[in-house]
Amino acid sequence: MDNILIGHELDFLIRIGVCLLCGTSIGVEREIRNKPAGISTNCFVIAGACLFTFISQQADPTSPARIAAQVVSGVGFLGAGMILKAAGDKITNLTTAASVWFAAAIGMAIGMGWYIIATIATLYAVLVPRIPHVKTWRKATPDE
Repeated sequence: MDNILIGHELDFLIRIGVCLLCGTSIGVEREIRNKPAGISTNCFVIAGACLFTFISQQADPTSPARIAAQVVSGVGFLGAGMILKAAGDKITNLTTAASVWFAAAIGMAIGMGWYIIATIATLYAVLVPRIPHVKTWRKATPDE
């Protein structure tokens, strides 16, 4: 019981706080658009990837990539479960799966302590779904 605090708690507290901010930012954007993965999903994915990365750095600072590689494939499996094939040839939730995968990358950046990179990536994740699709442009253009 003497060694409850091991010296990494403040670092982790800062990281988990940044995860909460980034996950909430992305999750709000997804919920506003009525997408399946919202605030909770994004916060958990980002924080989970951060925690795995942080633990990996502390356990083996010379080779943190080993656990990181497993995070990438694990989250890819999670994303694959989100992608659905609807009636006909329509595929749904592909962007949601990609956003969860991207959220894991943000979590890994936070786990490494790369806060500016994580912030830029979060802004990217919030802005990209707001870009109008080409189909929308074509519908707005009168037929020739």
